[in-house]
Amino acid sequence: MKGNLFRGSITSGLEIKLSDGNIIEDVKVGNFVVIQGKKNKYLCMVTDIKFEALNPQMLINGINIEDDIDEKIIDGTGVYGVITLSPMIQVDGEGNAISVKSIPAYGSLAQDANAEDIYNVFGIPSEENLYIGTPPEMDIPICINLKKLVERSTGVFGRAGTGKTYLTRLLLAGLVKSKCAVNLVFDAHNEYGYEAKREGGSKVKGLKQLFGSQVAIFTLDRESSLRREVPVDGVLNIAYNQITPDDIMLLNSMLNLNNTALESIYQMMKAEKNDWLYKFIKMDSSEIEEYAEEIGANGNSLQALKRKLERLTRLPFLKHIVPSDCVKQIMDFLQKGINVVIEFGNVSTLGYMLVANIITRHIHEMYVKASEKSIANDSKEPTPLVITIEEAHRFLDPSISRETTMGEIAREMRKYNVTLLIVDQRTSQIDSEVLSQIGTKITCRLEDDNDINSFLSGVNNATKLRNVLASLDQKQQALILGHAVPMPVVIKTRNYDQNFYNDVSTFSEDDFINKPFLKLLEEEKVDELFPD
Repeated sequence: MKGNLFRGSITSGLEIKLSDGNIIEDVKVGNFVVIQGKKNKYLCMVTDIKFEALNPQMLINGINIEDDIDEKIIDGTGVYGVITLSPMIQVDGEGNAISVKSIPAYGSLAQDANAEDIYNVFGIPSEENLYIGTPPEMDIPICINLKKLVERSTGVFGRAGTGKTYLTRLLLAGLVKSKCAVNLVFDAHNEYGYEAKREGGSKVKGLKQLFGSQVAIFTLDRESSLRREVPVDGVLNIAYNQITPDDIMLLNSMLNLNNTALESIYQMMKAEKNDWLYKFIKMDSSEIEEYAEEIGANGNSLQALKRKLERLTRLPFLKHIVPSDCVKQIMDFLQKGINVVIEFGNVSTLGYMLVANIITRHIHEMYVKASEKSIANDSKEPTPLVITIEEAHRFLDPSISRETTMGEIAREMRKYNVTLLIVDQRTSQIDSEVLSQIGTKITCRLEDDNDINSFLSGVNNATKLRNVLASLDQKQQALILGHAVPMPVVIKTRNYDQNFYNDVSTFSEDDFINKPFLKLLEEEKVDELFPD
């Protein structure tokens, strides 16, 4: 594409008249264009494409494109193409990239950006600069800065089937490879730890296959792990005495608890300490009547509360006594820099929310203490931790986000080196205050207006970027903006395939650390695989 600047401003964008011989159909929204001014170079993004005419009546009356004379008219003389650009980065004469503070001189030449232009802004691929994709019409790597990514929370959004999971896999693999952060992944759908199926039936590798002992997998559903032949590092069980009233509050909407029920829970906790839940669930009806009098609660309310809390007894991982403290094991792994993936198998959403909240509560406490010690002793801060959470709106809904540990982490834990990697379909169901704290936003195609408005809330040039967002393909394209990229960018997502494995993997499956697991699995020695 070539053309010349003839109109525009910083706020409304720069308008380029296409040069003769350029075909407007070759220009795509989201493409990169460089304008060379007299002093500075400007890297811009195409945000709109339209026709204009010397005589507007031409556009109304139309022309006959089969007529040679009319064809000459359409070829830039009477009717011409206008490309609207949003200037994103200004590069001065010394090669310094800065925010846009001026516009190019009238008549400045605009043309497609080349590899050098892209590398000067986004950097070249390296361990800290993850090659995540290419511009849709260019075969040039676009990099995302992982060190900046982990400084603030990140959101990966998009409706079902658009490629959120693939983007998340790319990011997680890049983080493990770079060691910019240690990762805790709440893997709700068993897609990140070990191999998973892509659409069409072929398989993709998980983090364990790429990085071996740098990744530990814990499962809450050992039967599911056995069926899928996943070499796990432990079975995660939760003891009743590890559940607090605050954990139950998170499940309020799912258990349909009222304020009276929540008050009763706190009364029981005060009387029974950590054993409140197990003792209460084991009571029969007559005992509950007596107990209600003891703690000053309403008997009928306690009976109703017991029926609702009995749903928890159907969770396969919930035990009175656990053989080992897997929560502590997970904390130990994270402190040693070992990435942890927690697979939920076929565990219900209720179980997913309960476990995620319990573990993040422990992480919150651990990282606050570690950070405070480092300040007191003037020692090294704890390694940054990224918590990946799917179905994020369940924890960050406006009605409960202020009460959940996840919401607190999103709002306040950046200073303690803990951030979130939020994966969700519905940005509109996430608390706006939490969204405002997300440093880097990545979205595949969104179609609901509320979700689009939520994603673009507080973003500069939101109106222009709405056009860009609307132009994304149904699959394998994304818009990235925020802290980890110097400017908003549309990418065709890199394939998560053997080429990517070769780039990031530090591990050979021939030396798989859990071969003993596979041998025991083949011999059907399940008790040795998962000791009680």
